Amino acid sequence: MPYGKVKVYSDGGHYIGIPYEPNPYAKKRRKAPEEVIAVKGQAEGSATALAENADGNNTIHAERAKTDAIPEERRMTRKELFEELYLKSADMEANERQEFIRKEMTPYFGSKEQCAEFVAQNLERKHRNMVCRKVRLWRKINQQQFNFFVTFTFDDKLHDEESFRKTLSRCLQHFSSRKGWRYIGVWERAPDTRRLHFHGIFCIPEGTLLGRNEEVRDFDTRARKMRTTYQNDFFGKKFGRNDFKPIDHSSEVPQAIRYLTKYLEKTGEKLVYSRGLYRYFVTDVMDEDIICPYGENEKKFILSDKFSCWEDGEYLGTVSPEVIARLPKVT
Repeated sequence: MPYGKVKVYSDGGHYIGIPYEPNPYAKKRRKAPEEVIAVKGQAEGSATALAENADGNNTIHAERAKTDAIPEERRMTRKELFEELYLKSADMEANERQEFIRKEMTPYFGSKEQCAEFVAQNLERKHRNMVCRKVRLWRKINQQQFNFFVTFTFDDKLHDEESFRKTLSRCLQHFSSRKGWRYIGVWERAPDTRRLHFHGIFCIPEGTLLGRNEEVRDFDTRARKMRTTYQNDFFGKKFGRNDFKPIDHSSEVPQAIRYLTKYLEKTGEKLVYSRGLYRYFVTDVMDEDIICPYGENEKKFILSDKFSCWEDGEYLGTVSPEVIARLPKVT
């Protein structure tokens, strides 16, 4: 029996199909409103932490966190207080972090046991969300052919932090929509200087990179050794120092991703995705293309490396980048 509207992703070695199943509970239940509590004073460094850990989509909130005068008594939910303390304790070890949050939140609960349970549940929520984000990340990655690992740093003569973040984000969005660039990146601060950088892996189609790349040999003061960078003069004039390091083989991608996700794990920093990155393509699947069931409860299946792709009864061809480009996508 053929399966219709199967969502297909790659795990890096095989194509995995997820059959379509209507969800009778798709409509989300309305959440009960959370109790608002009065928090005395401002958690030290919370505004700075919130600002530094905001992504491009939260710039307005970051600026508000930095500039607004916060009264001595603030009104917020326990979850909002937890998020604030979670950011503040980003540099702590796991046990130290948990103890710190519990100590700060205990006054807002009826007992220490209630507080400990609340903190444990929310730390578990953070961990679960992290796992889900990593799964989504890898499914997007395995659908692309990335060819550059890129770093952008701003020149003080050209930008301050705010204009650098805003202008670079807009520039990359234009390259994505006009030139077909695809990228996944993260805003990061150097541990010693706290200087803002942007790191990302990029899929840059041939002939769409403006300017020219020049190989530069210089001394890395942190590593205390010579290094080679590939600086682009277009981005150099517009922003400052940059490095377009070629990814010569797909085996180099996991190392680049681990570099990005370490910030995601430590601070909860959100990754920046370009438009057009997808997790699944959707196709009808024939019985003869299914190798075996797969996954928990065997609700998925492994597909042949050369399975046939169909859409609304029309045969499009054997799976390939060209055929996948014609199929519907799910982000």
